[in-house]
Amino acid sequence: MDLGISLYFVRPEIILSFSGLFLLLVAAWYKGSGRFISIASVAALFAAGAWVVGEFMLNPSFELGGDAFDGLYRMDALGSYSKLLIYFAAAMSLIIAPRYLEKVGAMRAEFPVLILFATVGMSIMVSANDLVTLYIGLELNSLAAYVLASFIRNDERSAEAGLKYFVLGALASGILLYGMSLLYGFTGSTNFGAIGKALAGDIGMGSLFGIVFVLSGLAFKISAAPFHMWTPDVYEGAPTPVTAFFASAPKVAATILLVRMAITSFGEQTAAWQQIIMVVALMSIIIGAVGAIGQQNLKRLLAYSSINNIGFLLIGLAAGTAQGVAAMLVYLTIYVLMTLGGFICLMQLRGRDGRLREGLSDIAGLSQTRPALAAAMAIFMFSLAGIPPLFGFWGKLVVFNAAVAAGLLPLAVIGIAASVIGAFYYLKVVKLMYFDEATDVIVGDDDKALAISGGVLAVLVSPLGYLAIPALTALTATAAGALAF
Repeated sequence: MDLGISLYFVRPEIILSFSGLFLLLVAAWYKGSGRFISIASVAALFAAGAWVVGEFMLNPSFELGGDAFDGLYRMDALGSYSKLLIYFAAAMSLIIAPRYLEKVGAMRAEFPVLILFATVGMSIMVSANDLVTLYIGLELNSLAAYVLASFIRNDERSAEAGLKYFVLGALASGILLYGMSLLYGFTGSTNFGAIGKALAGDIGMGSLFGIVFVLSGLAFKISAAPFHMWTPDVYEGAPTPVTAFFASAPKVAATILLVRMAITSFGEQTAAWQQIIMVVALMSIIIGAVGAIGQQNLKRLLAYSSINNIGFLLIGLAAGTAQGVAAMLVYLTIYVLMTLGGFICLMQLRGRDGRLREGLSDIAGLSQTRPALAAAMAIFMFSLAGIPPLFGFWGKLVVFNAAVAAGLLPLAVIGIAASVIGAFYYLKVVKLMYFDEATDVIVGDDDKALAISGGVLAVLVSPLGYLAIPALTALTATAAGALAF
């Protein structure tokens, strides 16, 4: 393929890469430029997103996209839609971070630059069409994420979170690499489509082990059980804006990568990977729900919530149909909104001493002292629980519908039953805010960015979100249609 066409397809990554390099030089030459670099980084994300919308979401001739760099990279509707979600989550993380980092004395210009480079890695991940591209994008994202997790140098929890994430992330990368080497050895190719053709018919034991190892490595990246052990500790120890970023953008990238591998590379062996995905989905739902019940730290509670929600996402993938993938994308979109909103609410829980509060007991009676914050948090908790008429209910509904349509009625029934367990700890948060005596711990916060962002997200996941269903359904169906089922 012509180099010019390849460079045209990767223009979002080029915009973000050159922006990151330029802003890195600005950070080196001009001290105290953190605020400016954060704003410039958001602008770069907006520019990359605008190009994706203009060329691939509004131009019908690019609906199916095309391959770049001799099949290493594929730009299509699925990658375009995923990138918009990633850029949105990254931009929100940059918008809410400066005041938080300034108050803890950790605001440095490297933070937005690391977010940009992590976003470049995630952009490559969702458009990967080859095992080599997959690994390059994954490691670019991971290397930036390790530093972000330990960004507050004088905080022992942050340093511990970064170290745990690095050690366990290296283990997961090794598992993934071993699976990739097995697939290459037994199929003779690293291209997703060529691997899919080589796996048609009877599958050998070596190829099956390759599938298992690749799925295990990717399951770690999306914090699906039983590869979730790092999630609560890293989410609790990392700075809250970083935790919000980890819980949203990387989940989108790794989930889409998992979808591409399952449908494109392993599509001819659905029976081999479908059972694995079903077991992982149920384990994630149950462990996420049960594990959250005894948590007294709100960040750890939301960590288990993310594990729980990944289980519901994987039910859509287990269906192995275009409807299932479209349902996954709907749920993923709503999940990003709910998760970002939940962490934005946590960032406003500040005590009289100016320190952030993360304990469950700290929000007792919050509706009496901070009624608007309590209302927003209640909306996000009810939506995460999937209680109608909040928008989170729609996400669960379409996923379960896809599973039933694919003949996976027992999986849907177990998932619905397990979601009732998960509703307990979400309702517990609401009960503390509205029915317990006020502890007068939480005081007002003057961060307008948090208040406005949280308010907008609360409106989006409220019943008003149902107005977006026609557009959301059409976009996700188009994105899912880019895969060959």
